[in-house]
Amino acid sequence: MTLNLRLAAALCVALSLCALLAVPANFPALGGDARLTLAVFALATCAWIGTPVDDTYIALGAGLALTATGVISSDTLFGTLGDATVWLLICAFVLAAAVARTGLAGRAAAFLVGGARSVRQLTHLTTAALVVTAFAVPATSGRAALALPVFLALAKALADRRRLVVMLALLFPTVILLSAVATLIGAGAHLITVSVLWEATGDQIGFTQWLLLGLPLAVASSHLAAETVLLTTTRRADRQGPVHITAEEIQRHSESPVTGPWTQAEKRCALLLATVVALWCSEPLHQVSPAVVALIGAVVASSPALGTVGLKDALKTVPWSLLLFMAATMAMGVALADSGAAKWLVSGLPGHVGPAVFLGVVVAVSTAAHLVLQSRSARSSVLVPLVVAAAAGAGVNPVTAALASTAAAGFCHTLPASAKPVTLFSDVPGVPTYTPRDLLRLSAVLAPLTAVLVLFFAAAVWPLLGVPVTR
Repeated sequence: MTLNLRLAAALCVALSLCALLAVPANFPALGGDARLTLAVFALATCAWIGTPVDDTYIALGAGLALTATGVISSDTLFGTLGDATVWLLICAFVLAAAVARTGLAGRAAAFLVGGARSVRQLTHLTTAALVVTAFAVPATSGRAALALPVFLALAKALADRRRLVVMLALLFPTVILLSAVATLIGAGAHLITVSVLWEATGDQIGFTQWLLLGLPLAVASSHLAAETVLLTTTRRADRQGPVHITAEEIQRHSESPVTGPWTQAEKRCALLLATVVALWCSEPLHQVSPAVVALIGAVVASSPALGTVGLKDALKTVPWSLLLFMAATMAMGVALADSGAAKWLVSGLPGHVGPAVFLGVVVAVSTAAHLVLQSRSARSSVLVPLVVAAAAGAGVNPVTAALASTAAAGFCHTLPASAKPVTLFSDVPGVPTYTPRDLLRLSAVLAPLTAVLVLFFAAAVWPLLGVPVTR
């Protein structure tokens, strides 16, 4: 019944907006292409919110509608699939498949978590390990799947301390989601943001610049969240006892050895991953595109002589549905910008609100957007074009506004269905985990904290790193 009501409400809103746009006397400043774009955009957004139809199917339908009506060309629609950011993500997933095949993740977990001697140490060492995985595995759902065996090992080792297990169950998805902002490949939403900025303003954010801006925020927000999870989920008595996680306990849930001499495959894969990340970070020195570096790494990782995974097997791990979604929403972003629809949408906003108020509203709306749009990429597809268009009127640097919106949209912890990692860890067979009430309690504290932290970085930290608040 709830789904039917939600669908009916979304349909009524979408049709009402389309009816208003269809009357030429309404909104005389709008051209024909802008009207069509807004109608398609409204229908797609309402479908994302109110229907169970796959997000990618809706995005492809919207892109096709914009192409069929002549708002964008077929070259624009299909050209987005050849965008460098799409290739970067494809190759990053091939590299991630090579890392997963070798078992390096288990060794890293055993090394880091095995050194914990207290609950707080265990919490923050686990957080540090999860932040590092943002460099090896693209997309939050992939990182969650990779981290699940490690969580199971910790849960079995702490089976007699139920509250700590629940705390860890909540910690894993929380850190995975908030630390994604560390790298450009951390989430598909980041690539959409970069594409929208490039199309709308000509500003280009590379892997190195994103790393410089995003990594400090990821580390700060992840450890802040870890402390918040620890304090809201456990009692003082739970945190006082010592802990000791052995490599043998982690080994029981890992198919590959987590101790002992490294195999040749592990050495080659670790060297390759370190080289790729180093080349990504040194892009200003050698001027080689991150997508080209990733492609070289993917070819080596899947080569018969040096690779650790077959190319066919690696390509099976690529989320092609996500890539199609990204391509279609990039085309929608182009239509919003080129048709003038985005500028018209933000033209009615109050003028002279000031940079501080503008950023505050952007961060607040982006933080709460997961309650309406569950897909992180869909949130960026809807919000970032509007934020970029509105930034100029408020005197705000569009790069700062887009980054703040994307970073704030990474908070999606309120409901079990808000994000795939939260869903995955909310129901682990045989292991006590969190309830919706635990999520709501955490969200009530963490949402304002992360929003304030993003605002602090946008206003005080990013200007020191070359991205001012105003132009």
